[in-house]
Amino acid sequence: MPDNEKQKVQLRYPCMWVYKIIGPNADEMQRAVAGIICDRTYKISHSRSSTTEKYHCLNVELLVESESHRTKLYEALKSHKTIKLVL
Repeated sequence: MPDNEKQKVQLRYPCMWVYKIIGPNADEMQRAVAGIICDRTYKISHSRSSTTEKYHCLNVELLVESESHRTKLYEALKSHKTIKLVL
């Protein structure tokens, strides 16, 4: 795609956002999410597991207030030792 056709997605805040988190232990990831998100309301659901069940993917859905809030949560999830990948 040529540079002039690339466009950044414009989000209107506050909005609902879904993070996909991947790691080896679904229970530990759920505890990590609870510790990071703290007092905010969120919904967590199982997305899928690898064939060997070595990795699990969870969806974490919550209301984000701003771009900085969304980024801050992303960085906190990404830096947690039990979470291997955040999408």
